[in-house]
Amino acid sequence: MRKLILAAASIAALTFVGPASAQSPVVIKFSHVVASDTPKGKAADKFKELAEKYTGGKVKVEVYPNSTLYKDKEELEALQLGAVQMLAPSNSKFGPIGIKEFEVFDLPYILPDLKSLRKVTDGPLGAQLLKKLDSKGMTGLAYWDNGFKQMSANKKLVAPADYKGLKFRIQSSKVLEAQFRSLGAIPQVMAFSDVYQALQTGVVDGQENTWSNIYTQKMHEVQKYATVTNHGYIGYIVVVNKKFWDGLPADIRDQLSKAMKEATEFGNGQSAKENEDALAEIKKAGKTEIIALTPEQDEAMRKAMMPVYKDVASRVGQPLIDEFLKETGRGPMN
Repeated sequence: MRKLILAAASIAALTFVGPASAQSPVVIKFSHVVASDTPKGKAADKFKELAEKYTGGKVKVEVYPNSTLYKDKEELEALQLGAVQMLAPSNSKFGPIGIKEFEVFDLPYILPDLKSLRKVTDGPLGAQLLKKLDSKGMTGLAYWDNGFKQMSANKKLVAPADYKGLKFRIQSSKVLEAQFRSLGAIPQVMAFSDVYQALQTGVVDGQENTWSNIYTQKMHEVQKYATVTNHGYIGYIVVVNKKFWDGLPADIRDQLSKAMKEATEFGNGQSAKENEDALAEIKKAGKTEIIALTPEQDEAMRKAMMPVYKDVASRVGQPLIDEFLKETGRGPMN
């Protein structure tokens, strides 16, 4: 696969028309791994629309959804090599390439609500985290929401003991590994595009995801139960190849930044609605029983996962965790 990415990068370099050319538009290949009718998919399409409009056609954005260009394990390397110009990977994806601080977003119950999230992403802490991408040849442009995660499996998940021995698909994240091990479950790293088949064939027993991802990937068709936990958050960081971005004329960069700001507001506004609509459709399909936890059951789940904070403190950084909790104004147990 690396050879294919290198070949694509070479072709991109040969066919790239520099900003000075008035003949051909600058092409931005925007690759992502989810469906077009998800919050990320809609935000990407909105960015394309606005970028082309604000630059007067000087920029053409090609959006490749649903892993049609690269799977989530390949896309960051493709961006760094210049085979694509823009991505919106989940926060978890940056840990494996050496920016472990982004895994703070994976800690269970660290973000109580969207208001707390926005305090982090729109404030100095969010900007400080984005700057860490520079050293990896990327420029961070925005934080995009997907929403809060729920648990699903082919058995009822009510108490921590219910997870024991079950195989759960996760993104590649040491924090998420620690989370499921704290419950006695077996974490299995797997590409997003492979999850439906893995659930269908029993390669894994369950998974965690937002309602919109569960619905658009049809996971509810192969999972008997889903528990409303809101235990974690899935968000994305829009990144662009730094060399490509820095090489654009200042006016084009300004127009693209404006398009990104508006696309971000649009996509994040869609996120809560998309998840509500997806949950309604899952209930309507009638294939998955939705389980709501009592306050006591919710507290038991929180307590079971609290060891994760200690387990990953040296990896993510205790000062960052403390700063995060201070910014949100709440702890994971309240």
